[in-house]
Amino acid sequence: MESSREDVTVPLMDHSPDWVEYACGGGAAFFNIIITFPLHKVIFRQQVFGISGNSAFMQVKKEGLSQLYRGVLPPLLQKTFSVSLMFGLYDQYSRILRSNCPFIPQSATLHAAAILSGTTEAILVPFERVQTILQDQRRANRFSNTIHAFRVLRMYGIGEYYRGLTAILLRNGPSNAVFFSLRGKVNSVLPEAKTSARKVRNDFVAGAVTGAFISTVWYPVNVVKSRMQSKIGGEFRSFVYTFKQIYKERNCRLRNMFLGVHLNYSRALISWGIINAAYEILKNCFMQD
Repeated sequence: MESSREDVTVPLMDHSPDWVEYACGGGAAFFNIIITFPLHKVIFRQQVFGISGNSAFMQVKKEGLSQLYRGVLPPLLQKTFSVSLMFGLYDQYSRILRSNCPFIPQSATLHAAAILSGTTEAILVPFERVQTILQDQRRANRFSNTIHAFRVLRMYGIGEYYRGLTAILLRNGPSNAVFFSLRGKVNSVLPEAKTSARKVRNDFVAGAVTGAFISTVWYPVNVVKSRMQSKIGGEFRSFVYTFKQIYKERNCRLRNMFLGVHLNYSRALISWGIINAAYEILKNCFMQD
């Protein structure tokens, strides 16, 4: 059992085929989005409008079931491809760095691979951008669907798809490094998994704890990202400018930059628990084949 726990800490040393990591990451993210999208919508309303969880919930409830999954396609595509790239590129970057830079300590190599994979994920910013404007109730009648939103943004130029890019770069790379470093350590302190069910439980807990920690630490970055991406047209404001603007609007209290963090923490517990557990289940199935 000792070797299996080591595999959790450094999950990419088994040299599985390249496509396995991409498929497992993408599949895990797909299941996660379908389950957690409604909660994410409530959290988004809190981030953008600075309102309570109950007020955000009542907004979503008032819109009805027909609008509950409005805007789900962009995050479904974005998250599926993003997590697919997250695991797949981490695997490939790790192999490339170990092969070409064997003199670099393994921990440094894996951190670099995680940051590179997170940075590469930024090519999917347009999906996150469209998701943001579709979830904004102020524009509920302006965009009929995802394709329509993409077409409207195109009228403002290609750069319009990439609002909030700085915030996403500040989030993706560093948070990936923490995720791949921490999830194995959390798993290693859990009771030894002697059955398949307990292994799934451990994988869920490791992903949940790690994801919740990361989402809480980087929550203000996501608040700024949401504000930057909720704007259409006009001047592009920097990350620092937008942060200062929100900070002033919220009475210059850092605590107010975390409005919605409790729901976000809960969502992250579920989301990253699902992603980590589903990833390991899918990978085990593929490797058995």
